[in-house]
Amino acid sequence: MTDATHDPTRLSWVASANGHTEFRIQNLPFGVFSTHGGRPRGGVAIGDAILDIGATLGAGLFTGVARDAAEAAAGPELNPLLALPATARRALRQRLSDILATGSDARGKASHLLHDATACTLHLPAQVGDYTDFFAGIHHARKGGQISRPDNPLMPNYKYVPVAYHSRASSVRPSGEDVRRPNGQRKLPNEAMPTFGPCRNLDYELELGVWIGHGNRQDEAIPIGQAAQHIAGFCLLNDWSARDIQSWESQPLGPFLGKSFRTSVSPWIITSEALEPFRIAQPARPDGDPAPLSHLLDAADQAHGALDIDCEVFLSTPAMRAASVEPHRMCRSNTRELYWTVAQMVAHHASNGCNLRPGDLFGSGTISGTDATSIGCLLEMTFGGRDSITLTNGETRRYLEDDDEVIFRAHCRRPGAVTIGLGECRGRVVAGS
Repeated sequence: MTDATHDPTRLSWVASANGHTEFRIQNLPFGVFSTHGGRPRGGVAIGDAILDIGATLGAGLFTGVARDAAEAAAGPELNPLLALPATARRALRQRLSDILATGSDARGKASHLLHDATACTLHLPAQVGDYTDFFAGIHHARKGGQISRPDNPLMPNYKYVPVAYHSRASSVRPSGEDVRRPNGQRKLPNEAMPTFGPCRNLDYELELGVWIGHGNRQDEAIPIGQAAQHIAGFCLLNDWSARDIQSWESQPLGPFLGKSFRTSVSPWIITSEALEPFRIAQPARPDGDPAPLSHLLDAADQAHGALDIDCEVFLSTPAMRAASVEPHRMCRSNTRELYWTVAQMVAHHASNGCNLRPGDLFGSGTISGTDATSIGCLLEMTFGGRDSITLTNGETRRYLEDDDEVIFRAHCRRPGAVTIGLGECRGRVVAGS
């Protein structure tokens, strides 16, 4: 459902937006920001600037449904905006695009309501009530399984169920905050007893974050044909993983302290509407794979429910920064590698009557491809720490070391459409206590 807001010829009077690598006028993501000494409030990224939604509302630049949506987006968290139907988000997006477009009669008022993004602090965009981490990257699931179960890498349920586990919402933090190396129990194969101490095998996981919009009542499922209406937007998500703690604790109930210490997300919610030009058909399943069960199968979702987003991971070490060396690109992958669509994740999550709420967060699972340049975590890349990786400057890594900084970036590109980005998700590892 593309419209005038996606027009590739549309430019903005905000000069930095035209040709911007992330936030051109065709993007218009929502976030929460504050200026020095100011309160957190809703804003929209446009080029190198942030438009204050509350101030724009106060200037009388919104009417009707767009005004109602602006009121929901003006506060210190975006849950009220996420709770609105997609029609309200579209109305707000359309009006914001008109305000910021070249030739807008609102320029005189709106130009005074912009803030330099580099002078602002970005906050978590919404209060996360629940966070569910999926396992939809089949290449990651297979490669990880080969490490621990070489004869049976994929569990029998994998191609039938969008596998997930309930993770920790309280430790979801915005990009840019340091990541303290966690403590936990760990036991090497040659050790007789576990010990307690700092994680020795700290890893990142490249994931797509999904922000849930309006939810469902408890005991009421979300039909697969309606699931996309419950998806408000997307971000980048780093599911930091303490692999040595995880491997010891995960039998038989799965991840706990090895995952719950930190999840980093990029601070801007890229709306579902902004990504309309980059929807693609879900890639066909290989011959012999079962078709999804009926509660997960919808023709429209299969035809355009997947996303074409190029994702990259970079690693910057202390030695690189000291020598002014650019970060080393660890991988480049794409969301088309996911085995399940996001709508399938939503439909399955709610299929037992579980109630989703505005601001709930999903992680897609690690987005890995099939070759060595598209692996989304160190566990796969080093085959569980057995092998080492040589970086641009000659350094080697098996897992992350203190003061390493991990940077995620992602962009949507398609002929005939303007390239937009998801912003950065970054975090620097600091020594544990």
